[in-house]
Amino acid sequence: MQTIPLVNLSSQYARLKSEIDAAFAAVISANAFIQGEFAERFESEFVAAIGSRHGIGCANGTAAIALALEALDIGRGDEVITVPNTFFATVEAIIQVGAVPVFVDVDPATQCIDPQLIEAAITPKTRAIIPVHLFGNVCAMAPIMEIAARHGLKVIEDAAQAHLALYQGRCAGTFGDAATFSFYPGKNLGAYGDAGFVVARDAGVAKRVRKLANHGRSGKYEHDMIGYNQRMDGLQAAVLSVKLKYLPAWTETRRHNAAAYREAIRSQVTYAQPTAEALPAYHLFVVEVERRDAVLKHLNSRGIGAGIHYPLPLHLQPALAHLGGRAGMFPVTERLAQRIISLPMCAELTREQIVEVARTFDEAVGA
Repeated sequence: MQTIPLVNLSSQYARLKSEIDAAFAAVISANAFIQGEFAERFESEFVAAIGSRHGIGCANGTAAIALALEALDIGRGDEVITVPNTFFATVEAIIQVGAVPVFVDVDPATQCIDPQLIEAAITPKTRAIIPVHLFGNVCAMAPIMEIAARHGLKVIEDAAQAHLALYQGRCAGTFGDAATFSFYPGKNLGAYGDAGFVVARDAGVAKRVRKLANHGRSGKYEHDMIGYNQRMDGLQAAVLSVKLKYLPAWTETRRHNAAAYREAIRSQVTYAQPTAEALPAYHLFVVEVERRDAVLKHLNSRGIGAGIHYPLPLHLQPALAHLGGRAGMFPVTERLAQRIISLPMCAELTREQIVEVARTFDEAVGA
């Protein structure tokens, strides 16, 4: 039986082995393990790749969100509007800086934040909006930025799943006051461990992020603020520099793979749809189906590494019970949590594998 993983990191490494091994050797030879020349090089490369100016590597995507919030002076008692259908880290970081997450539901088509619901959630305590570019799709940033400007709010894009995704021809992460990326290994651009990134529009905010990530240092042994140990390490930066060269081609392959899935799947299903102005990066290929759990079980039993992102919305998470969430508050999110399934998606996916996944999926849906 053929096994088709959700993401094929082994195949990717096999293609890049000589470059990755050389990158590791260079870091070890230079003893540049924490920040240093390899991190600095990757920072420059990544901001150039997405069309931004200021960027700081950090320890992981969760740290990136918290650093961006704190650098923008968002903290205790401030309210931050975001969505309940994202990974826990988005809200975890908000709470870690002392702020309060306020949820709004998502658009059923894009599965990203519904701009029409934002203004009703704004109160005198609201300081920021965190739109999440979910599954590689891009939120409708034009209306979000207009709302933010009208109400004097900061915008921090959670672009953890949207490397090189486009909106109005610009990369996700270049619209807000700041943006955050994750380089968790399974991401479109993934490290070989944890790593993250903060993009900032303002040079002063970027400088503050850099200090916060490195113990609040103003000099080697001088600290003018209380910071954290959330630095990017050289080994991860070197891996990311190798992979970044291939990211544009990988992104195009993901888009072709998504089109191939739509052609190969014969069942009547619903797909997450981008806005007319967006071009997704397809971190995940998500399908909405009836009898989701039975379909997932059938796929997994045939060696297909399908998954669910995310089965329990944030407003129903036990750790967030103090926020007062209850079933029925966000009907679109709750419906999606019961119906969506993620099919294998990566640049290493072959046409034959796509056909096999589609055939098995159709079999499961019709069973």
